Amino acid sequence: MTSEESIVLDDPVGASLSGRHAHLGRRLGRAATYQPDVATFSSVSAGPGPEDWTDLAELLGPGAFADMFNCPAPPPPDWEPVFVLEGRQLVWPGTGRPAPALVPGGGDLVELSAADVPEMLALVARTEPGPFRPRTRELGSYLGIRDGGVLVAMAGERLRPPGWTEISAVCTAPEARGRGHAARLVSTLVARVLSRGERPFLHAAESNTRALALYERLGFESRRHVTFRGFRTP
Repeated sequence: MTSEESIVLDDPVGASLSGRHAHLGRRLGRAATYQPDVATFSSVSAGPGPEDWTDLAELLGPGAFADMFNCPAPPPPDWEPVFVLEGRQLVWPGTGRPAPALVPGGGDLVELSAADVPEMLALVARTEPGPFRPRTRELGSYLGIRDGGVLVAMAGERLRPPGWTEISAVCTAPEARGRGHAARLVSTLVARVLSRGERPFLHAAESNTRALALYERLGFESRRHVTFRGFRTP
């Protein structure tokens, strides 16, 4: 994988909002953010100046939350820090590696739609895989596993920089863990992304060693360390 192929992954939020997700976001100058019911992610330029932070604050409004993906520059001092989370970005190798063998498992693998959003939000609330809003499913396809009609696991597509698709919201209800649901969902999504001529990538917290081990076992490779930061506007 060359640096040219993966450079868009240094700012996957900005790259997504400049392309396939432009219709789901808002932009002012070099600042961009998603519509609030889609996602909390925001982006400024690689070397933001005071005017870029001013533009982002205007987009978000006073006292609003800005979820920054590995922004190397700190905002002005009147932006309130909310959280810092160390993580890792993993990518599917660019060596022609085929998709992992689809993992069999119990339960019905289904495509999730707008009608499933209440159950998706309830599952996210129980498992906390990361930010998920009422319209997050509009970012890409989301799959679920139903056991006895109950949604017990899901995963889907989130950020979409050119040539790439992020796999995200991988979560399983506590009572359904240990059955291979996450591996089944991720391997299915990897196959879908590769079939479109794109490459999958994902993010995980460094503390989530089980998830990191699963992704590496399926074939993902670490690309870089990332630091996720959240701030509240003045």
